[in-house]
Amino acid sequence: MPELDIAIAEYKTSFRPGQTIRGSVRWTLPEDPESVVVSLFWRTEGKGTQDVGVIDTVKFDHPGSLGQRDFTFILPPAPFSFSGKLISIIWAIEATAYPSEQTTRQEITVSPTGKEVAIE
Repeated sequence: MPELDIAIAEYKTSFRPGQTIRGSVRWTLPEDPESVVVSLFWRTEGKGTQDVGVIDTVKFDHPGSLGQRDFTFILPPAPFSFSGKLISIIWAIEATAYPSEQTTRQEITVSPTGKEVAIE
């Protein structure tokens, strides 16, 4: 069974702007992928048009069908994770193996307090 996993150092899922996220991506795939790509991004969810902001991407070319690689991302000052009645901003780290497009995602929280901002 194909497997693709993201592990964040110290199992953290809450971060403050400017902090460094360290982690690793691990995979067991039936065929050698052309690449494994890990991305840090935020996306909107809710009413209206969905927006996505890709902050950084790390690409591992020809990594083999079984492997593990480390990644590091530095969070920008904004936007913060928040949840409102009409829209939310959700941060995540996503890993994709190409060309199969097998994907896994780990959601994280980014705010000055380390907790999602609630907008009433």
